[in-house]
Amino acid sequence: MAQAVEGRTPSGPAGFRAIYERYSPLLVPVLAVFTALVLGALMIGLTGGDWLAAYIGLWQGSFGSPRAIADTVVRSTPFIICGLGVALGFKAGLFNIGAEGQLYAGAVCVVVVGTVLQLPPVLHIPLGIIAGALGGAAWAAIAGILKARTGAHEVINTIMLNYIAIRLTDWLIKSKTPYILGDPADASGARTRFIADSARMPGIPVGDTTMLHLGILIAVALVFLADWFLKRTTVGFELRTAGVNANAARYAGISVPRTIVLAMALSGMMAGIAGAGEVMGVRYALNADFFSGLGFDAIAVALLARTNPIGILFAGLLWGGLLTGARLMQVRAGLSIDVIKIVQALIIMFVAADQIVRFIYRIPQRRAGEETMISKGWGGG
Repeated sequence: MAQAVEGRTPSGPAGFRAIYERYSPLLVPVLAVFTALVLGALMIGLTGGDWLAAYIGLWQGSFGSPRAIADTVVRSTPFIICGLGVALGFKAGLFNIGAEGQLYAGAVCVVVVGTVLQLPPVLHIPLGIIAGALGGAAWAAIAGILKARTGAHEVINTIMLNYIAIRLTDWLIKSKTPYILGDPADASGARTRFIADSARMPGIPVGDTTMLHLGILIAVALVFLADWFLKRTTVGFELRTAGVNANAARYAGISVPRTIVLAMALSGMMAGIAGAGEVMGVRYALNADFFSGLGFDAIAVALLARTNPIGILFAGLLWGGLLTGARLMQVRAGLSIDVIKIVQALIIMFVAADQIVRFIYRIPQRRAGEETMISKGWGGG
């Protein structure tokens, strides 16, 4: 009887199972989304709603027309960039919960550059992006330095820095004696002055209110740059090594404290760029509650993509689509926006507890070494 050639997939049912076992783990996030949508449909039905009309409205509101697609892409852009920042922290074994504060830090720097300086667009726009990146990086580096030098946990530090950044921004905007960032012409006193036209990102208008701005291309470029950085550079290798095993990294001659500070700074830099894109490409000013919840949603996007930079591009689009389509979903099925939040929570739950999805769809369990490193425990070095 002829022996099977080593390395060749067998034919017939055995071959199909071999292929399924090899590639089915890639379907886990997709199946998690599918399962969450099925359970969401059941919940809608139990409350007396029309789940089919709800999901048709969700699709049409997020991807059903050029205007809807444009709205989804614009809404997804900050989630993609911020999700990349969170993922970079995860790769180094750090749980950066401070993306929201880093967004504000970057946005404040952009507002200063955009309102104080008068430059041609070819200089003003890049300078605004750089200012946002440096602002976010500097704010995140504070937590990185505290972690590296004192062992203070980054979760606590970044949460506290969120409050500081948000309240500081609120004060800078609402201060009237004297005016600092606030606009004297704004009766509500809830926003900064508008940035100069030369600091606004160019774009293509779609409809009356949507602008496909340059920040979208920046987000796509950052996705592939982050993927290349993590897989093809020495610094990226050191960052991943320190995240998996800090003791082994030290033994190999890698400076773990330096890697911690660098990872946090890079993470904050991404969040700062996201803040810059929102100010320079969408609103052209900064409100005190401008980024409410965005930084925490970015954590969900990074987890949904299992910290894979390319996956974050699609996870961000999914997240933006859920939020953009929620309005039409409400109108078509008479549902509360809370239903969308429930579906989002179910998606994250099934992605995080992927053993449930693997059990339901008979997907082989992860082998040793396939576990994704998210962050170190509280006692991690």
